[in-house]
Amino acid sequence: MNQELAADFLTGLAQAVSTMTLYEPGHPARERALDGALDRLMRLQEVDLHPEFTFLGHEIIYAKRPLRSLKRWDWGNRLASKGVQRLEFVDHVIRDDLEVFLEDVYARLSGDVSDTSEVRQTRPTAIRYGSIGIDGARPDSDDAEKIATATLSYSLREEVEAVDWLHQELKDKKDLHLSEAEAIIRSLSVAMHGDQAFLIPLLKLKRFDQYTTTHAMNVSILSMALAEFVGLAPKEIRTFGIAGLLHDLGKVKVPDEILNKPGKLTDSEREVMNSHTDEGARIIIETEENLDLAAVVAYEHHIRLNGEGYPSLRHPRKCHQASNMVHVCDVYDALRTKRPYRDAWDAKRVVEYIGEGAGTEFDADLARAFVQMMGQWEERIAYIEDEDEPLPIGNVPTATIDDAIDIGPTEDDAIDIGPTEDDAIDIGPTEGEESDSGPGEGE
Repeated sequence: MNQELAADFLTGLAQAVSTMTLYEPGHPARERALDGALDRLMRLQEVDLHPEFTFLGHEIIYAKRPLRSLKRWDWGNRLASKGVQRLEFVDHVIRDDLEVFLEDVYARLSGDVSDTSEVRQTRPTAIRYGSIGIDGARPDSDDAEKIATATLSYSLREEVEAVDWLHQELKDKKDLHLSEAEAIIRSLSVAMHGDQAFLIPLLKLKRFDQYTTTHAMNVSILSMALAEFVGLAPKEIRTFGIAGLLHDLGKVKVPDEILNKPGKLTDSEREVMNSHTDEGARIIIETEENLDLAAVVAYEHHIRLNGEGYPSLRHPRKCHQASNMVHVCDVYDALRTKRPYRDAWDAKRVVEYIGEGAGTEFDADLARAFVQMMGQWEERIAYIEDEDEPLPIGNVPTATIDDAIDIGPTEDDAIDIGPTEDDAIDIGPTEGEESDSGPGEGE
């Protein structure tokens, strides 16, 4: 409901500014457009007195979540390009406040700042706006120094709850919701790029029964970070993020007593556990026709470069590069997390393990890129103790183009196939899964 009202207000705001380009002040059409925008804002403030918006390129963020209905709304770009990246309402808005704001937005867009707008904007209003990091009406106004600066405040609470909800829906034999998965990824992407810095926020596991959710979040974040590090485009980065988020989806079919068993799994239990790759791919294929890549990754992410792992393929082939990327990130987070049957490894040990497995267990280029990323971006990694903990946005170095290396997926790496009937699985433990040199039971 709130998101619908928020989208309705922004639409009215754009309509009002557009009308201002056609009619002079005082014209009835202009006044009606202003009244319409105010009416929509008042309806929004009835349920959310302090709405906040952030305009980051094509992303429109309201209450820390993307507005999916305005996914292709061009006004976000237009406002951000003129210095309105952040828009906040600190109290009930009167008509004069909104008119002042709209006049200034119109002036910024047209490049014709009127004297009236300049004079009226210097008085305090209930509307604050400007660049990200400035919590004030106008960064260049006399009031700017009196207003405290603020960075975007994010936690991972809503994203964790959304992932929990996705998993519970599937446990209840309901459908996979692609729109919600996409919203989670967009929200994580915004959190990772808050305040023009780059952050890799990784959740620490509090309870063993939270592992599936926490692990899905962390693998998604690591996959997006690695995709960005190797220089992929934003759309590809988010696609890989969704694949990472859904890679272990089949574990919703694994009984909790097996998933969280503190001791060694029996052969039959291992068979159930290993079947999560096949189950995950099946769930995705049966419920979302637009998630072919995610289905491939769900099926392939435990297959090692040397052919070991599971499921075993009747006709061996190269795995998709997205599967190779998620595999690296999956192993890193699995080994960094304390499980019922072993303690967590420290980061240095895991990174060394991945480096040593380059070309055998892991794709060589991606393993080396991951090791390099964890070294170069070490200061940007934040281990979050609790999903309610605010992310340290603004306290990490800004990523630059010099950090990227050109070793991303190529056309030759892409394999446009998913699980087929020919890919009969022969589920069972491998020697590598029994040892303490890598991911063990239940990973």
